[in-house]
Amino acid sequence: MATTTPTDADTWDDGSDYDLFMGRWSRLIAARFVSELGIQPRQRWLDVGCGTGALLQCIIDLAEPSSVAGVDPSDHFVAAALEVTDGRADVKVGSGENLPFDDHTFDVVVSGIALNFMPDPVTTLKEWHRVAGPGATISVYVWDYAEGMEFLRTFWDTAVDLDPAAADLDEGIRFPLCRPEALSAVFTEAGLSIPNLGSIEVPTTFASFDDYWAPFTRGQGPAPGYVASLAPDDRRRFFERLRVALVPSEDGRIHLKARVWTATSVV
Repeated sequence: MATTTPTDADTWDDGSDYDLFMGRWSRLIAARFVSELGIQPRQRWLDVGCGTGALLQCIIDLAEPSSVAGVDPSDHFVAAALEVTDGRADVKVGSGENLPFDDHTFDVVVSGIALNFMPDPVTTLKEWHRVAGPGATISVYVWDYAEGMEFLRTFWDTAVDLDPAAADLDEGIRFPLCRPEALSAVFTEAGLSIPNLGSIEVPTTFASFDDYWAPFTRGQGPAPGYVASLAPDDRRRFFERLRVALVPSEDGRIHLKARVWTATSVV
């Protein structure tokens, strides 16, 4: 039934669509991540794959940095990040594998929910190591697509039950890096010290099923792209099956959780 491919489904070009779908949850994660990282004030920070600026904003607001820089391959996201940070961060268009910075420039290199989308994570981490100064912290977090992202897990389990071909787009299958063991292995393969692993979990509460469903109708990202690819009858059948799978609480809301895995290494 689906016509969307994994490559084009991963593309996000609209910051507002991303924020409606994932950004509102990633902001909750970002605040916890920066606080729990416990970096001393007056450090030089770099956020790789900064997206629309959720993590950048938390760094500025919570970490008392001496400077903040960000890089993202999407010019639309960079524009959104520049607006969010209001000139307080140096945000550039660029890739995580080829950073536009000199060696040993940063005290803290972080990346939120981006490493699994980069074509060669080992080469990418080596590049981050290059721009990190002696004693710098390199830390990432990735969504636990396999089990911990309940609103997506329900979506894909329902989709695959109706259409086995949907498994080709399921991030829980496509991104083995989004598991602690694989995340640790890629750090050590890149020549970094064995990372400290952890997790952060936040609630994802939807006011109603319509609130849950609306972001899936915007067409960007793997799950919304899959919905857009369905014929009208298939979409209605999927909609009804998904609504049955998501039972609201007595307050009428749908209470779910989202989890990331974290990995932190010191240069």
